[in-house]
Amino acid sequence: MNSTRPELRRQLQARRAALAPGQRLAAADAVARHVSAQPDLREPGYVAGYWAVGGEVPLHAVQLRLAPAQVWCLPVLQDDGHLRFAPWRAGDPLVNNRFGIPEPQVEPTSTLAPEAMSVVLLPLVGFDRAGNRLGMGGGYYDRSFAFRRTAAAPPRLVGVAYAFQEVPELAAEDWDVPLDAVATELDWLAFGR
Repeated sequence: MNSTRPELRRQLQARRAALAPGQRLAAADAVARHVSAQPDLREPGYVAGYWAVGGEVPLHAVQLRLAPAQVWCLPVLQDDGHLRFAPWRAGDPLVNNRFGIPEPQVEPTSTLAPEAMSVVLLPLVGFDRAGNRLGMGGGYYDRSFAFRRTAAAPPRLVGVAYAFQEVPELAAEDWDVPLDAVATELDWLAFGR
């Protein structure tokens, strides 16, 4: 399916972007229920999310349901194509990165390495039942979490998507980092890594 990845990406992004706001909010609440029902995702530590763009499942409901000793973080894009993370609460200052995506306005030295995260909620364009993900194509998450190809969690890598973003099969590339689980509005899929 590698030759069809760009077309599949366009189709799924268009379908996602066409969702009504109410559908997105309902999905956000259902995803938050699935995530908060997982005991191993409630342990103390840093939980990385994302700022939803292009119809992605919003994560505000997940952030509101964090366990008391968890700290919500958002990604901060680095010049070298990697991600680092910064704690963020509603009302904290944001700045748009080069893609127009809001991220915490912090000093670069105050960001956290990917290895410091306990749980990472990743946006998906597509996924399959083997734990393979189709992202936006920039490779930021794959580069940042490359250490997870050969190491066990933490962090737990949880994809977030709408159920219609599931595809029968995605061919995995050498650089792809597989997911530990996927949360959709309909289901929680664990891949037993």
